[in-house]
Amino acid sequence: MKPSLLALTLLLTSPLGFAAPLEPIPLWPEGVPGEADLELPEESVELKGEHQIEIMSNVSTPLLTMYPAENPNGASVLVCPGGGYNILAYSHEGTEVCEWLNTIGITAGLLKYRVPRRDELEKHVAPLQDVHRAIGMMRSRAEEWKLEPERLGILGFSAGGHLSTMALTSDGTRTYEPDPKFDSVNCVPNFAVLVYPAYLLDEENPDNLSPEVNVTENTPPAFVVVAHGDKKWVEGSARFYIEMQRKNRSCELHIFAKGGHGFGYDKTEEEIKQWPTLAGKWMDAMGLLSAK
Repeated sequence: MKPSLLALTLLLTSPLGFAAPLEPIPLWPEGVPGEADLELPEESVELKGEHQIEIMSNVSTPLLTMYPAENPNGASVLVCPGGGYNILAYSHEGTEVCEWLNTIGITAGLLKYRVPRRDELEKHVAPLQDVHRAIGMMRSRAEEWKLEPERLGILGFSAGGHLSTMALTSDGTRTYEPDPKFDSVNCVPNFAVLVYPAYLLDEENPDNLSPEVNVTENTPPAFVVVAHGDKKWVEGSARFYIEMQRKNRSCELHIFAKGGHGFGYDKTEEEIKQWPTLAGKWMDAMGLLSAK
């Protein structure tokens, strides 16, 4: 076994160990784009289900919370929880994932993006602004947070997987007035991990990707995992892989027989719960876990 793979295996099988997260950082200190005059309900948090999953509703103040790795290798990942663009499944698709990333040397940024969907905007428009600003912040403060700006990825679940796909296939154009303190750097991630991503198929023609997802000859690499039993979204993952293959882009796809939807980091007993190990090995194979 080569040294890097041995180290990765030890990390993935060892007890969790991670540093405390930093204080959350407001993404828009000068005001959220286009929302100055909106009357929005108060944010709320509740615990749901047998796993007591933390659910956030009515997010109008987007935040970035950094989870620094104790032994950083320079790679970083922006984590986007899912929730149908209506709520955020903040714990099992957010905080737990950041803590896992720390164990393999990756500094994580947890994105608390705007929900629910804003009237008169496409579902992803406001959240994608939050993604672009968060990536800009992470790259702008890379030296402070010990990050390599060219090894910055994005990881998302369900709607957060769609949001991550939108970021990955973006041409880097921001839809807000750039602030030179944060937005003078590239806002396209260098790779993506997509876990049961939603909304990838064209609703009018499900044999095609959604028109907003634009895979090109320059789309960065992606790792995708979904369950065959996730009948609503599994075809979108397969179609995305096909489009990546046709454009000669690097993509690894895992479709498990069982697993359903919404299990997050580990809330399932099905075989698909090994997805973090597989994603870690993929990142290692892509050279993302080797300190420079």
